[in-house]
Amino acid sequence: MTAMTESAPNAVTELPRLLPPPDAPGGRRSHDWYAHANRHGRLPYRDQQGVLIRDIEVAGLTGRGGAAFPVHRKLQAVSDAARQRRRAPVVIANGAESEPASDKDATLLWLSPHLVLDGLQLAAEAVGADTAIVYTHASRARDVGSRLNEALQARQAAGVDRVAVTLAEAPARFLSGQETAMVSHLSGGPAIPAFVPPRITERGLNGAPTLVQNVETLAHLALIARRGPRWFRSVGTQAEPGSMLTTVRRADGKPRITEVPLGIPLRELTGDLAPDAAVLLGGFHGTWLTGAQARILTLDNRSLATAQSRVGAGIVITLPAGRCGLVETARVVRYLALESAGQCGPCLNGLPRMAAALAEIAGGRARPQTLADVERWAGLVTGRGACHHPDGTARFVRSALRTFAAELDFHKRGRCSAASTEPFLPVPQATARTEEDWI
Repeated sequence: MTAMTESAPNAVTELPRLLPPPDAPGGRRSHDWYAHANRHGRLPYRDQQGVLIRDIEVAGLTGRGGAAFPVHRKLQAVSDAARQRRRAPVVIANGAESEPASDKDATLLWLSPHLVLDGLQLAAEAVGADTAIVYTHASRARDVGSRLNEALQARQAAGVDRVAVTLAEAPARFLSGQETAMVSHLSGGPAIPAFVPPRITERGLNGAPTLVQNVETLAHLALIARRGPRWFRSVGTQAEPGSMLTTVRRADGKPRITEVPLGIPLRELTGDLAPDAAVLLGGFHGTWLTGAQARILTLDNRSLATAQSRVGAGIVITLPAGRCGLVETARVVRYLALESAGQCGPCLNGLPRMAAALAEIAGGRARPQTLADVERWAGLVTGRGACHHPDGTARFVRSALRTFAAELDFHKRGRCSAASTEPFLPVPQATARTEEDWI
């Protein structure tokens, strides 16, 4: 899979921040530390634990991996746990982009690896860590691991890093980027989520307080450390400041990685939409929106909450005309059910039943009770899983039933409005079958 980078339509002139400018030579020198330092400046170490955390709080940076959790609160929690337990913490840059519809993290690591590594070093200093890890998937079109190795060698030669960094590979599974699954895998176990408490900020990898941040989040942190909170807040909204990377897919299906200010109108990413069009926001744990909704909403959680949606990891997919949203949803839910860790009732029993029922609906074979069963099961699995996988899947299913209500009427009569049966959403073929698949 390849991705194209572009400037967002009508974006402010300060963007892109994270990626090389559009006229840069394709990131061919992205592993060059001196070229990076000439553009952004050298690392602004504070020489004291915790000093950077206040700037991050004032900036209002939230996690860009999907949850949008305030970054300063994670940093402070790990720093406090380290002091209380007198134990040096671990920091992990999470680049395990397990969401099949996203390509932003791999693109960032390919084009701006030093910005991520800068953020990792500064986060390590902020919490007092002596161990730093970059965790990525190996199964990407670009050899991100080699690019990171080149960047780390350049940094070692320049003597800029205070904490040694190691690279680790994640299994190509949907849940392997979840932070407790990551800690389990790095500890030698299967990459499946663990029951909490304790939180990994208190007791994570090898029992140490552990900070996990998405790679884009760390790149923003590196820029805030250099330019300050006011600069970061010069784009975005008051409540949700800054920019973020988005993966935008239109009718051709190709991912376009675009950096946009939070609060940008969705229509600037989707293009013109008919009212009966459909847009998937946030990926396979996200929500379907109608074209009418997408035409008036903006890319921020305050706006999207009115449509029971969230920004998530910044995935915006426009379903082409002539494709059936119910068929696409059924394919995705089957994949999500197979990707379950199978360690709790909602995943082991609920998701496969939902997948089978949606396949019946999509195939025009549904019994009178099938739709009611899907809605009931979606309610039963929510909030009862070992992790948020059932919740995200149920949210995705419920949004499909709302958005494709008219298509549901067709399918009840054994018909489908699709002109093409060719799959559109990027659903991987390989799925986990046994516990060994997760190692």
